[in-house]
Amino acid sequence: MTELVEIRWHGRGGQGSKTASLLLGKVASDLGLNVQAFPEYGPERMGAPVLAFNRISEDKLTLHCQIEEPDFIVVLDPTLLDTVDVTENLAPDGKVIVNTQDEPEKCRKELQLQPGQVYTVDANRISNEELGRVLPNTPMLGALIKVTGIIPMEVFLKNIEEEFSTKFSSRQEVVQGNMKAIKRAAQEVKGE
Repeated sequence: MTELVEIRWHGRGGQGSKTASLLLGKVASDLGLNVQAFPEYGPERMGAPVLAFNRISEDKLTLHCQIEEPDFIVVLDPTLLDTVDVTENLAPDGKVIVNTQDEPEKCRKELQLQPGQVYTVDANRISNEELGRVLPNTPMLGALIKVTGIIPMEVFLKNIEEEFSTKFSSRQEVVQGNMKAIKRAAQEVKGE
């Protein structure tokens, strides 16, 4: 990876978009990449729309502003498709990854994008089955890494497992549940 990659996360308070952005930033930083990971939200409250962002590059990052034209957009809550212009300023060859049961073609038509720009994965179902509750952020990380290739999947899995093992040192079931959710989402993400 040599070029700058910019990612915008759309979610609702409590779904973990900020946490996913920070986890991605931590792993990328640990691999020696230059990273920015930051949220943007108004009054924090459960269920309110929130944004989070990542900039990742091998080169020094000199931009210190909101991301204007994201290369990738990750949507953790499909109800946002009806209320927020999630594709606003998407780079011309950008891609959108949506947490939904719907097929990519249906989302692509709804978002008025070109074939090959939309990917879908049912992160709610995956997280519920692997973690026992709906928390789509970690499965969406798996889908993002698979679609973008910004970090090789095996390298990402090794590093994110180390991060989870530190964060949840006394709760190995949480570590293993998150790892299974990430791997499943990477396998189950669909594009046209």
